[in-house]
Amino acid sequence: MNFPSLLISFAVSFSLLLVSMTVHEFAHGLTAYKLGDSTARFSGRLTLNPLAHIDFFWTILLPLVLFLSSSGSFVFGAAKPVPINYYALKNPKRDIIWIGLSGPAANILLAFIAAQFLKYFSLPGITAYLVFNLVLINVVLALFNLIPIPPLDGSRVLMGLLPDELSRYYAGLERYGFIILFILIWLGVFDHFLWPMVGAVVRLLGA
Repeated sequence: MNFPSLLISFAVSFSLLLVSMTVHEFAHGLTAYKLGDSTARFSGRLTLNPLAHIDFFWTILLPLVLFLSSSGSFVFGAAKPVPINYYALKNPKRDIIWIGLSGPAANILLAFIAAQFLKYFSLPGITAYLVFNLVLINVVLALFNLIPIPPLDGSRVLMGLLPDELSRYYAGLERYGFIILFILIWLGVFDHFLWPMVGAVVRLLGA
């Protein structure tokens, strides 16, 4: 694939990723708002406008580097996390679990809706390709974020389930979270369970 084609392909994949990340972060903010925390609303993050959720490194630079370095075979990134004030929640210990689950749940719902278009409509080739990739990106985002390593959503769920003292200690690992994640990705640890799970969920959705 030549460089102009690679950039066009990146623009398409990035657009799908940006939509998926926006839905993910909006779900976090909306759930927190419904549970008593208005921080996301007051900070302008309770919106489906992708511009509100963009972080230069995680949303733009990282996906571009991963896409180009893999010759167009892989794109991944992260939006700017929605701010949460745990003390404003009605029941912080319980509510943080729902907030953590809401982002991945929104991605699975979006993947399910997209999969229905593939299932029940005869889509043109390029449209079917785009819709399938939307399904795939959302399933990857959902399952990856459920990994219980701070600051991923799975860690929020686990912190809500752990005893208070252990939960505070576990939350302290967040400063090392991305280092741990990059080491595990580099070692290929996730290849043994994440990609098989992604494939299984995509097949379950009928895509």
